Amino acid sequence: MRQFDFTPFRRSTIGFDRLFDLLETSARQSAENYPPFNLERIADDRYRITLAVAGFKPDEIDVTAQQNLLLVSAKKREENENNQGAYLHLGIATRSFERRFELADFVRVERADLSDGLLVVELVREIPEAMKPRKIAVNARGEPAAIAHQAQAQAA
Repeated sequence: MRQFDFTPFRRSTIGFDRLFDLLETSARQSAENYPPFNLERIADDRYRITLAVAGFKPDEIDVTAQQNLLLVSAKKREENENNQGAYLHLGIATRSFERRFELADFVRVERADLSDGLLVVELVREIPEAMKPRKIAVNARGEPAAIAHQAQAQAA
């Protein structure tokens, strides 16, 4: 991925800071927008991430799930240079990428499937029983019972 450092230009120009800020922001955003993806909520605790990875084979894509992080990366293997000369136009982007998704607590990756140029990652949120909210019964104690209890305590 390309990153441009505009620091030398900033030193020699006056009044162009906003222009350089715009250039740096657009360069950063174009790197962060590849590959395009959809994020869907299938059910209350089920989610799906679909990434457009046309041109990549399953063995060129790496999906890694860590605690609270899903990392999807791909690197196109170098093909024979003789094939590169046959293209008149290369419009399908097959550049290497790394896309990170922050996951909430207790979200795990169920599976990842590649079909028709789309990588589909299924996510499930499983909260442990100990962490789930539970209903606590409230015992009602009336004053007459409390007074009777106090009277028994004083008699003893």
